[in-house]
Amino acid sequence: MVEPKKMFDKGKLIAVIDEGTKTARVVIFKSKPYFEELCSHAIEIEQIHPHDRWVEQDALAILDGVNKCATEAIGKLNNLVPSVYSKSDIAAVGITNQRETVLIWDKYTGKPLYNAIVWNDARTEETVEKVLDKIPNRNKDYCKSISGLPISPYFSALKIKWLKENVPEINDAFKEKRCLIGTIDTWLVWNLTGGPNGGQHITDVTNASRTLLMNLETLQWDTDLLKIFSIDIDALPEIRSSSEMFGKVCNGSALDNIQICGIMGNQQSSLIGQMCFEKGQTKVSYRNACFLMCNTGEEIVHSKQGLVTTVAYKMGKNQPTIYALEGSVAVGGTALLWLGNKLGILKPHENSELLASSVFSTGDVYFVPALNGLYAPSWKSDAKGIICGLTAFTTRNHIIRAALESICFQTHDILEAIESCLGMKVRKLNVDGPMSENNLLMQLQADLSGLPVLRTKVNDTTALGIALVAAHSADMEDVFCPQSNIGDSLETNKIVPTFDIFHVLTSAEEREKRYKKWKMAVDRSSHSYEIQT
Repeated sequence: MVEPKKMFDKGKLIAVIDEGTKTARVVIFKSKPYFEELCSHAIEIEQIHPHDRWVEQDALAILDGVNKCATEAIGKLNNLVPSVYSKSDIAAVGITNQRETVLIWDKYTGKPLYNAIVWNDARTEETVEKVLDKIPNRNKDYCKSISGLPISPYFSALKIKWLKENVPEINDAFKEKRCLIGTIDTWLVWNLTGGPNGGQHITDVTNASRTLLMNLETLQWDTDLLKIFSIDIDALPEIRSSSEMFGKVCNGSALDNIQICGIMGNQQSSLIGQMCFEKGQTKVSYRNACFLMCNTGEEIVHSKQGLVTTVAYKMGKNQPTIYALEGSVAVGGTALLWLGNKLGILKPHENSELLASSVFSTGDVYFVPALNGLYAPSWKSDAKGIICGLTAFTTRNHIIRAALESICFQTHDILEAIESCLGMKVRKLNVDGPMSENNLLMQLQADLSGLPVLRTKVNDTTALGIALVAAHSADMEDVFCPQSNIGDSLETNKIVPTFDIFHVLTSAEEREKRYKKWKMAVDRSSHSYEIQT
């Protein structure tokens, strides 16, 4: 007779907190016989816009949303049919979060002293100018050799400086040594592990590397950078690796008594979920904004082409630090939303893929969606959006197709910069995100970049990535091998995702011709001369 345990080894579970820009989720994964999502629950987090281009969120609403999601997700786990799992099977919690979003709170009361300022908030442009006034030659790249990042409103340090200078309650809290600073991962961990009653004030290297305050080599807060932005080190969290024991949940929530074992920024977590563990492997996440990240191994590669250098992951205190180059497309899916909300070209119920596919090409229409300036690799905050090449034959479908192509062209811009920095060719693109479901967009990306596009069939690589990281720290040895053999462990344990592959269907000549026109359109977004067609 076979023992019941040998008939079915259900394995342990991992709970993932995925706190994104607009949504908080808790996802529960099983680890055997392969990683698979069992259940999840999500809650939308409202964005607050006090002024044009200001984006804030209520930090207490974020925390409350996470707690509610945990309750609902575990409730769904208990109601699975057949009833196999329960909360007691959850061995670890992993946290992945929107990056650069920052807040400051009172360490004695736990009360936020202002709303969280979201990563895409643009209020700090004047703060940037004040900082640059004190920098030799007003060089925006002055801090890149240390932090990997340019002086830009995008990163947390500028938001912290703005809060200190513009919110009297925060300025008073700094003087009285009672404020704590953190990105969303820090806020969640501090509250989940006790808050004012012994909560852990920590962050991981991936989130810290997005603040403009961490030294990429030492993985510690840099004293020179802290001076530039007038930030007190005592208010900042301790920097830890991405995969270790961070403390047990003890806030009275549904996750109580479960160990937090992984923390990672969402784009780095997606890189893990896409299994990009080798140097040169590159992933793109297609959302309202798009994010490209390329693994550079243990080498810190500094870019002169407008990319940022960041930490990709560190799988334990004594494991090597893996770095990455990253470029952001500020306006990806947002371009389509803008066409609908502002111009009325694309209705909410209409399918952009279907409409764009109804025309053979854009008819030489080019759309540069610099609605908030251009991010990598141009970093032109004064660039303006343009639609050019219009003729009497242009229809809305041509413009919608041009919007999809603009995402691909911006991605190609960043890929060129990555290849220049690495001195090697990117061989393929691993892709994910809601917009990757658009087959036309993925085919256009393959054609306009000249690279095969591999779209993962995993539902959510961001949640999967942090689940793997947390499992590693929780010593699920049969699931995740030590860092040095990480790729082999994924293969042998059937965690490798399957893909839809989009092959290149255009010639190099046609691709270069179209890309040249795109570059001319980008130039026009910052200048007054006309594009040549």
